[in-house]
Amino acid sequence: MRLWAVLLSGLLLCCAAAQAQVRNYDAIIAAGELKVAVYKDFAPYSFEDHGKPRGVDVELAQALATAMGVRLHLIWAPPGEKLDDDLRDYIWRGSPLRHQQLADLMMRVPYDHDYAQKRNEVGELENGQVVMFGPYQEERWQVAYDRRRLASVASVAVFQQHPIGVEVDSVPSFYLTSVFNGMLSAKTHHYPGVQQAFAAMQAGQVDAVMAMRGEVDWQLHQAGDPQLALAENAYPNLGKQAWEIGMAVHESNRQLAYAVEEALEAMIRDGRLKAMYAAYGLRYEVPEMYQ
Repeated sequence: MRLWAVLLSGLLLCCAAAQAQVRNYDAIIAAGELKVAVYKDFAPYSFEDHGKPRGVDVELAQALATAMGVRLHLIWAPPGEKLDDDLRDYIWRGSPLRHQQLADLMMRVPYDHDYAQKRNEVGELENGQVVMFGPYQEERWQVAYDRRRLASVASVAVFQQHPIGVEVDSVPSFYLTSVFNGMLSAKTHHYPGVQQAFAAMQAGQVDAVMAMRGEVDWQLHQAGDPQLALAENAYPNLGKQAWEIGMAVHESNRQLAYAVEEALEAMIRDGRLKAMYAAYGLRYEVPEMYQ
């Protein structure tokens, strides 16, 4: 019993220490620094180019910090197995692997009511410690193809005959290997990432690639090859095909969320955010909230 009490006390102290790192809006302004978590190695949104931070999320985070009159401190976040893990590690509890360091704000979080209201087996909100807000991008699935080997993509059914590349363990991977009773699985080739799938298309190993639209736009922008085209096909039985991306803060930090939302709306209204996307070759759709 004594050992259990010691272990429990240690756990409670650990949790208390992590909670103490949540800074309110006044503390952020006083410190003159906004800590923002962005995903590591996730071009075109957040990545390093010869040691320099780049990406739409990086530039947006910098613009938000500037609007608040503070410096930007980036926290590079390797993605966990689930988004719940990332929110826990960077927004409300911290991780011993990262010395319990918490971010004030996290980028690229789904702005989705059903996800925000998801409950566990005892009826509690799974992410009750988090506020998800500020939709700033609409994302969707996209196929790009090489016109030298594929005339068009009227339907995903063409991938019964033509090989297509996807990132391993991704939604496109699960979709293309299961739709139409698995008829496309033999021609679905898996790669460590979208960049490798595009390299395979450029090398003639596959005729198309399916990924998130932003990643596809970026790869096409980088390639600069007019023979690589965007498909306009539908995705039968895929489920949610478009979704909005927003941000997250600790549930006690709504004042920060309000300040960020005000600055974000100004950037959407005056076109600055669209220009950030265009600089990386990305199309931009205004989220429904701001239409």
